[in-house]
Amino acid sequence: MALVPPLPADQWDERVDFALKGLMPRHMRNPEDAGTAMATLVRHPELTKAFLGFSVHLLFRSTLSPRLREMTILRVAQVYECEYERSHHIRMAEEEGGLTRPEIEAALAGTAEDEFENRLLSAVDELHKNTALSEQTWNALGEHLSEQQRMDFIFTVGGYGLLAMAYNTFGIEFESER
Repeated sequence: MALVPPLPADQWDERVDFALKGLMPRHMRNPEDAGTAMATLVRHPELTKAFLGFSVHLLFRSTLSPRLREMTILRVAQVYECEYERSHHIRMAEEEGGLTRPEIEAALAGTAEDEFENRLLSAVDELHKNTALSEQTWNALGEHLSEQQRMDFIFTVGGYGLLAMAYNTFGIEFESER
């Protein structure tokens, strides 16, 4: 049961449209096409607008490659037990990140065949557990990632962790369940 249900269609107004403007094309900024997560978040248009600006950076402007970004998000969704986030990013991991099904399953489990990718997934777990990376982990990630990429990694883990907490608390339902 949703603690915070999607905003009813009759309450969608210009504030809601403005909140979604930076993320979605006009034809999707409606209760039917926005999806249940966005339709729920727009109950607070100002917060949605602010958070989506940050999310757009993480998803579209990050210095992380789509592959590493999606592996990171998959692991975050798994450790936060967020089925909604996990299912949406499985599709994105395939389509945008080029991950195979076995690679996706491995990322969800926190492992990868590639040594660096395995280290990256372990870093997600370290951040989740300790709320910080050790100097050793930071430096190890630096063998393959620039400082800006490592910063984007930290914010990707944090941003998607926050989103997972919100989705889990609000009770975001899958579009097919509506």
